[in-house]
Amino acid sequence: MYQRYLKEKILKKINSGKAIVLIGPRQVGKTTLIKEVLGTKKYLFFDGDDPRTRTLLNQPNTQEIKQLLSKHEFIFIDEAQRIAGIGLTMKIITDQFKDVQLLTSGSSSFDLSNKINEALTGRKWEYQLFPISWEEFENHHGYLHGEQQLETRLLYGLYPDVLNNPGEEVSILRNLLNSYLYRDILAQSELRKPEILDKLVQALALQVGSEVNYSELGQILSVDRNTVERYIEILEKGFVIFKLGSFSKNVRNEIKKNKKIYFYDNGIRNMIIGNFDPLDLRTDKGALWENFLISERVKQNEYKESLARKYFWRTKQQQEVDFVEDIGGRIYGYEFKWSETKAKKLSKTFTDAYKSENKIITRKNFRDFVII
Repeated sequence: MYQRYLKEKILKKINSGKAIVLIGPRQVGKTTLIKEVLGTKKYLFFDGDDPRTRTLLNQPNTQEIKQLLSKHEFIFIDEAQRIAGIGLTMKIITDQFKDVQLLTSGSSSFDLSNKINEALTGRKWEYQLFPISWEEFENHHGYLHGEQQLETRLLYGLYPDVLNNPGEEVSILRNLLNSYLYRDILAQSELRKPEILDKLVQALALQVGSEVNYSELGQILSVDRNTVERYIEILEKGFVIFKLGSFSKNVRNEIKKNKKIYFYDNGIRNMIIGNFDPLDLRTDKGALWENFLISERVKQNEYKESLARKYFWRTKQQQEVDFVEDIGGRIYGYEFKWSETKAKKLSKTFTDAYKSENKIITRKNFRDFVII
């Protein structure tokens, strides 16, 4: 059982008078975490995957909710995005039953965020849970095991079920991909052309660490740019991918509009392209290293509530910086190197223009980057 960083943060919000909302992809441990938070407390549990639950919680009035809650002080609604009108139901519970602590989880931000944000303005604490972070992994197993496992984690990722079942990684990732990517996202988004989603994620997986051109992707998929943009937005809301925008302020020839796209988990990315070859046989180990580091940094910034804004930087002359953070106007540049060969300095153009603090991230010092 991995100790999750968010556990203590959520515990501090219990009985604060607001709903606690935990979102993230399926199978990252949301249900387990909330049950750990509740511990030995008696609570009323509703499963949003259960049709009967969806009927019960579909826009009940205050009196009906009172009857459902009975004398329970803690209510846990799991997979809340499956329940129509859940935002209004949560609002009634939070407003009308002050002695009740409501906790909900959702596997997708499609409906959950859209339906509860307006209804629960000022009434909720919202947290996002990711696959196991490197900090959580190494806190559990120790430094030596982390060193031994680094290359394996670059291949198979950090989903709890993957970590807990060594030797079965590929079958677990295949099931995970089929259930939460193709089934869950297609069901939630009502996409009319699922085959485009399949081709798009493959194209994106092959371009990790490279700039993505929506128009070029549209030509590959035989759809227009707007369709590509909409499908990428759906993949973002489904917690499959996230984007980095280009950083630009001072330098004349900076690339200003392009994006880079990364996956929240290396194992999912490798399952999409069907490649789990060892690192020394791969041509994409630099991309795997970059995806791992940036996804771990995203986890850290979210968990530690950092105000850092994240980018990449490149000019038309191919000068580039892998990762840029803007923290209150102070600029930090990072370059990622898997092989510890001759040290490389970041672009002088970038450093001079932004007076940046720079660092090369390698296998020796990566913990300084992935654990804040």
